[in-house]
Amino acid sequence: MFGLADGQVATLAGFAGGIVLGLAARIGRYCIMGAVEDAVYGADLGRVRMLAMSAAVAIAGTFGLIAAGLLDPDVTRYFRTEWSPAGTVIGGLMFGYGMAMVGTCGFGSLARVGGGDLRGLVMVTVLGIAAYATIAGPLAPLRLWLVPPDPIAAGTEDHGLAHMIGTAFSVSPLVPALAIAATLSGWALLDPRFRRPSGHLLWSIAVGATIVFAWAATAWIAATGFDPVEVESFSFSAPIGQSLLYAMTASLSEPTFAIGAVAGVIVGAAVGSRFRAEFRWEACDDARELRRQMLGATSMGFGGVLAAGCTVGQGLSAFSVLSASAPVAIIAILLGARAGLFVLVERDAVQR
Repeated sequence: MFGLADGQVATLAGFAGGIVLGLAARIGRYCIMGAVEDAVYGADLGRVRMLAMSAAVAIAGTFGLIAAGLLDPDVTRYFRTEWSPAGTVIGGLMFGYGMAMVGTCGFGSLARVGGGDLRGLVMVTVLGIAAYATIAGPLAPLRLWLVPPDPIAAGTEDHGLAHMIGTAFSVSPLVPALAIAATLSGWALLDPRFRRPSGHLLWSIAVGATIVFAWAATAWIAATGFDPVEVESFSFSAPIGQSLLYAMTASLSEPTFAIGAVAGVIVGAAVGSRFRAEFRWEACDDARELRRQMLGATSMGFGGVLAAGCTVGQGLSAFSVLSASAPVAIIAILLGARAGLFVLVERDAVQR
């Protein structure tokens, strides 16, 4: 395939999409934690509308691929593998709380690295190590104790909201999927400020389209190539750990879509920060702040694995196929983030 191995083509696809996401983070100010903070403390829903529009584009485009026969949702991890409602809730709460302690998620931490923030590099490293320690390291027994392997069976229609609704009303899953996408985009466009020809609308569409691109690219590579390639879209919990492992053992392992995506976000964020003349080297001069952020990154790494995805993995990729786990994870992450903000910002004032 273009003279490259299938895994290398997938890596390039992840890298290309990651660049767009990194640009969106730095130029378009696309940030999930920032959207939560704007809504809670500024009564500003602008960036929340960006998230809604991205999800709408991702859902519409992904189900367009499914309807065209270009993507089989049953081969994606959200349908193929088992999911635990308890793990999704516990992991989502932990991820959201850790996100508040750090001030951003794994995706945002990568974007910070691209902007020259050395604290972001520390957070990415801690998050990646915690994620892999939870998958197969010393934290794995704790994961299995918290979430025993008693999940919903894989391969059932319970995995897909559109499929469940379609079955209930005897319609194609495309119909409820487009209805959900129209509702989300309609709400986002209700605000006339969001409809202005500004970066908010354009970057939110670009992010949603990038999620669709990832599904299309990996599905095409898997269908036309000879090597096994995971059909996937973007996520930034376990893939960060995978990237750290690859950086240390590249001669013994193969590059993947996820590794390309992590590198692409950093490069895209670096280009974006240079474009806005915002690139500068920064470090943490407060040991207490660094400790809090490291504990938050650990919580995100552990929680992201339990929840089977992060704000991007569950909030956009899983939501684009309308996995049943996605809304559960999103709500849990938001609740965890709100609890973290209360502890971080409001608790002392209440105690007085």
